[in-house]
Amino acid sequence: MAKIPPGVGPKYAQVLVLVGATGNLSKRKLLPGLFHLVSAGFIPHCRIVGVSLDDIDVEGFRKFARGALDQFGSRKVVESDWAAFADSLDYVPLGAGAEALKSAVERAEKALGGESRRVHYLSVPPDAALSAVLLLKEAGLVEGSRVIMEKPFGVDLDSAVTLNAKLHDVFAESQIFRIDHFLGKEPAQNILAFRFANGLFEPIWNRNFIDHVQIDVPETLGLEGRAAFYEQTGAYRDMVVTHLFQILAFMAMEPPTALQPVPISEEKNKVFRSMSPVEPRDVVRGQYSGYRSEPGVDPESDTETFIALKCHIDNWRWAGVPFFLRTGKKMAEGQRIISIAFREPPKSMFPPGSGVGAQGPDHLTFDLADLSKVSLSFYGKRPGPGMRLDKLSMQFALQETGLIGDVLEAYERLILDAMRGDHTLFTTADGIERLWEVSIPLLEAPPPVRLYAPGSWGPKSVHQLIAPHAWRLPFERAWRNPNPTGA
Repeated sequence: MAKIPPGVGPKYAQVLVLVGATGNLSKRKLLPGLFHLVSAGFIPHCRIVGVSLDDIDVEGFRKFARGALDQFGSRKVVESDWAAFADSLDYVPLGAGAEALKSAVERAEKALGGESRRVHYLSVPPDAALSAVLLLKEAGLVEGSRVIMEKPFGVDLDSAVTLNAKLHDVFAESQIFRIDHFLGKEPAQNILAFRFANGLFEPIWNRNFIDHVQIDVPETLGLEGRAAFYEQTGAYRDMVVTHLFQILAFMAMEPPTALQPVPISEEKNKVFRSMSPVEPRDVVRGQYSGYRSEPGVDPESDTETFIALKCHIDNWRWAGVPFFLRTGKKMAEGQRIISIAFREPPKSMFPPGSGVGAQGPDHLTFDLADLSKVSLSFYGKRPGPGMRLDKLSMQFALQETGLIGDVLEAYERLILDAMRGDHTLFTTADGIERLWEVSIPLLEAPPPVRLYAPGSWGPKSVHQLIAPHAWRLPFERAWRNPNPTGA
């Protein structure tokens, strides 16, 4: 086992109450992630109390957890590690009530011995979050604990304000960790390193050198059995407010005074306060053909499965620079990129037919997939006589460093941060409410949905939205394979 650097793990032993323990997110991400954190030594002392609607016992929960690891775990399960992890699991059916939950947590704390801390992970739909919070209050598990909340956090400004107010009746803001798994990804954090650790790029990170920015997150997946949830949210609430705007803040924020939670949150919230309201004329909503025939979907549904928008940050650094955001279901490819288009030279001395300008501006591109990649494209001379230019690129992939095995998956990183009390990669009440505030014009008068074919890049009108520019996806060239021999 690799040695864990000091200060990476939590200071105290942890009791994690996992509400929604037999749900889809728990099965796919949370239980495999917790197993890795515990078995790799990031959390040396931990007990997990599962809570869910399913009326099963502890052995049933252990069987569920082992099935989750076998089906969705990305790492091989060592049987001795599994035996220790299974022994740390307990389970309380939701119907057993607050007293049973309190007893289970007390058993876990007694088994750990010494001083410990509690973390509650609410892996439940938004409409069940408050009832879970009240259960924790009734069980007397609030004081000194931390609570991780899943998105979306409200569906509009009024609901977000109400949810925050009711949540603050039970938990202080310092105890609340509103999760956005996009910010837990290694590439998202790499944006901060790229910007603020390199003297080459920070001086040109502004309206004088950057023409426009794209944040593009198409998905090939459909509803995956989430029709009831998706009908209430749609692509904008599900992806833009909760994920894409957060990535935009990392991309656009001013340098924080320190790489600490409070200064970073302050700079992110400044970006949100500087955002202009999202106007319906700057938005394209789409719905893939066949969506209304999906089980659980209203046959006359107006819910968007695709959204593209242009937004602006009205401050000194970004005045006049459009930010284009796009995401959707059942699209041509599954990608997660940020693409920064630089301004082209004001005058070209190259002869006609040289190729300069033919393939658009230079781009700096971040791939937000778990296997982090960065590409910088530019024009260079084609070898041979004359002056012919081609678009070239320099590319970096995390695989090339030999450190790919050290990467924590997004949920793993965020659970660990919450246990350590680190709010850096979590969202705040003020930030969430401001994002719903700038969304008011769109939510009050959304443009009609336009149909698009599954497997396409969305409605045709997305090209008019971004004109005279062009969408970076699909790429004009593929990412370079760092292991062309397959070694």
